[in-house]
Amino acid sequence: MICDAHVHFFSPGFFAGLGGTRDALKAIGWDDPESTEALAGRWVLELDRHGVNQAALIASLPGDADSVAKAVARHPSRFVGFFMLDPTRDDAISYADRALDGGLRTICLFPAMHRYALHDDRVARVFELAAARPGTSVFAHCGVLSVGVRKKLGLPSPFDIRFGNPLDLHGVALRFPTVPIVIPHFGAGMLREALMVASLCPNVLLDTSSSNSWIKTSPGLTLDQVFRTALDVVGPERLLFGTDSSFFPRGWNREVYEQQQSALDRLGVAAAHQKQIFGGNFERLFRDSALRAS
Repeated sequence: MICDAHVHFFSPGFFAGLGGTRDALKAIGWDDPESTEALAGRWVLELDRHGVNQAALIASLPGDADSVAKAVARHPSRFVGFFMLDPTRDDAISYADRALDGGLRTICLFPAMHRYALHDDRVARVFELAAARPGTSVFAHCGVLSVGVRKKLGLPSPFDIRFGNPLDLHGVALRFPTVPIVIPHFGAGMLREALMVASLCPNVLLDTSSSNSWIKTSPGLTLDQVFRTALDVVGPERLLFGTDSSFFPRGWNREVYEQQQSALDRLGVAAAHQKQIFGGNFERLFRDSALRAS
């Protein structure tokens, strides 16, 4: 079983929100998503082609939660809905409430993008909402933040990664122990800090997504060493496999899966533990949270 905990759903609404046009997509060699329904169907076929059971679809722009909600409603056995939230907006909590009412399961925070601290009171309100709605998780992007589609379209990326320190999650993770917190990309360059928080807070998980190119900022570090250290600290039970797939025609990024599987094989990680990482943990997290929600 393979479950991908990190797939961006680049819907028509997402591209419209960025100001992208069909001509711009054609210029960068990306396929036009045509419609939310068509894109959801294409992702199902893509997952089938690669033998992927389920995927977390991320609404990757504040305001685009409805797109993922439609995809989840059409294919509830294949997708789990995540959505980006900017907690600095006045309507943040009401918007998150509506998204969760619409069947989405995980609130995604990008503090470097929207320039707020993870220990901010507005973030605490997001966690209060998640705790009050059993079955809700929080995804917190930390470390290096680089959005490839913005670069491709020539858009500025005025991010400030000083706001992306995993240590700032410690307080809210302790305060809301029933809320699962996912830190993607092993902390994206802040592996040590992510592992420090995870070692202190059992509700913190790490996702393994992307090619983890942040490793080049840590001289001598390898993907094998990243996995070895993460397994030593949190064990196989708190690692969620992800690819960071996003656009077509590339589709699902199988190369990421193969690289990570090879790293685990080289480390001699048992087959049972690999099954947990590549699918079991995801299935358990969202099955258990669904039971709590009911």
